[in-house]
Amino acid sequence: MPLDRRDFINRSAATSAGLALAGAAAAPAEAAGEQTHRHRPTTFSLRVLGTTDLHGRVLNWDYFTDKEYDDAAHNDIGLAKVATLVAQARAEKGADRTLLIDAGDIIQGTQLSYYYARVEPITGAKRGPRHPMALAMNKMGYDAAALGNHEFNYGIPLLRAFQDQCDFPLLAANAVDATTLKPAFPPYLVKRIHVKHGPDVKVGILGLTNPGIAVWDKANVQGRMAFPGLVEQARVYVPKLRALGCDVVICTDHSGLDGNTSYGDAVPYPENASSLVAAEVPGIDAILVGHTHKEVASRTVINTGTGKPVVLSEPLMWGMRLSVFDIDLEFRDGRWAVASVTAEVRNANTAAEDPELAALVREEHDKVVAYVNQVVGTCAQAMSAREATYKDTPIIDFINLVQRDTVKAALAGTPYASLPVLSEASCFSRNAAIPAGQVSLRDVAGLYIFENTLDAKILTGAQVKDYLEWSARYFAQTAPDAPVDPAKLTNANNTPDYSYDVLSGVSYDIDIAQPVGSRIVNLTVGGAPIDPAAQFVLAVNNYRSSGGSNYPHVPAAKSVWSSSDEIRNTIIAWVKTNGTIDPAAFGGDRWRLTRAGVPLFS
Repeated sequence: MPLDRRDFINRSAATSAGLALAGAAAAPAEAAGEQTHRHRPTTFSLRVLGTTDLHGRVLNWDYFTDKEYDDAAHNDIGLAKVATLVAQARAEKGADRTLLIDAGDIIQGTQLSYYYARVEPITGAKRGPRHPMALAMNKMGYDAAALGNHEFNYGIPLLRAFQDQCDFPLLAANAVDATTLKPAFPPYLVKRIHVKHGPDVKVGILGLTNPGIAVWDKANVQGRMAFPGLVEQARVYVPKLRALGCDVVICTDHSGLDGNTSYGDAVPYPENASSLVAAEVPGIDAILVGHTHKEVASRTVINTGTGKPVVLSEPLMWGMRLSVFDIDLEFRDGRWAVASVTAEVRNANTAAEDPELAALVREEHDKVVAYVNQVVGTCAQAMSAREATYKDTPIIDFINLVQRDTVKAALAGTPYASLPVLSEASCFSRNAAIPAGQVSLRDVAGLYIFENTLDAKILTGAQVKDYLEWSARYFAQTAPDAPVDPAKLTNANNTPDYSYDVLSGVSYDIDIAQPVGSRIVNLTVGGAPIDPAAQFVLAVNNYRSSGGSNYPHVPAAKSVWSSSDEIRNTIIAWVKTNGTIDPAAFGGDRWRLTRAGVPLFS
């Protein structure tokens, strides 16, 4: 019987996969400093390279600005840059003793990845378009990648199609079939690295994804897959890897370091558990960390059971950095044992793009550039999100206008048609802008960079106030006479911009001189104080609706409508239908920051 390509890769991932040959160049027979005894080596070293949170970045290109990527720190992005760093790192250590892995969030995040999920979607390995991320990662010779939560944004069939196109396994020990509880993806991979005149070194790579998938992509995974905790599944599989004879065990975790959780008690497992895995699960030597988009060159956690160090590294995001783990081993008591692990990160802005890899995806890139530059409408005046996190701005009002219009139209003729419709929106990118005059698809798409869909849920007036109080935690408490610096006013308690919501359909003040929980004042609907018992329909994205950012009431609220289309597409369709965006028509609702009743900004 012919063997399915995905099945072949998965079977290979669950057993020894043969020699770890990650490139064409061979290492010297003995690396500098390695020792031998009667021709048998007594020391050996290997290298593991890691990326994470690539989010559809292949080239150093920003599809929203239509030019090369740049930021205040002058970072560069994309696998074409990383490929050069990888080639250099392999040449230093030797390709036959270097592995390359990823910690997830590969196929979502740019218009390039969106195009091959929704506009011209991939269908599998044997027919149809090729996913640019698969093309690039196959070319670079990745050995394995963990699944990230955003891998599930487009649904399981699209993820399986991507899996079919990859020449390496997608690992997730804690993604299981919801019925059988058996692994839905390969949990681990074992690689054998040849040692001249000595026994091979066996390296176990364990992949762990994020339990929050059950919340954030509930519509795509409920009843199909379940997502146990990282610590719980690592306790199952690390001993298995050691029993298989692995001399080295490295985890690739789509989970941050600090132990916090954005979804409250919606699931009983922490979101950011990599440090817990290192501390609580014996037998791990190193962990490649992802999910939180942070740069952590090296952090050491002592395992509480063994007292041994575990080295963790997180290489920022988007291919800006490459983590480099160097692992030294000693041969003792008849087998290899880890003597030391060190980690560092290397900066992609020091590297030129790999021309072969760039050429490999040029056709796909050019097609997407043409797609995002099509004109979809006009705008009466320029709008910017630069001040949207601390001021009422038309650009956020526009998102809310589209969402309210969409929900009102959907509820027409239903028992809920008479209820007032409110809407929530966040500033996903402070760089988002709509120019005056002609508006392109990329301008509009830049307002909504996530693949969220739209829900409509019933809240009471009292619950709306609770919702706003939770949102207002985003601001630092500031005394009435204290100086105000907008740069220090937001993101209190490390709250990200995407977790701060602005509501339309109501007007309100946020008094930041007051403590958290007592900040919302002058909350009105149509000029009258809100009735705590009145019912409202809230247009809310599916991430928030499912419990993302732990907002109160919404996950349990009655749903009266939902859409499977991305909000980004809904906004683009609105512009195409209406032709012109006119901020003057957005309505009279407003919110503002105050201190003791005095407005902060005009």
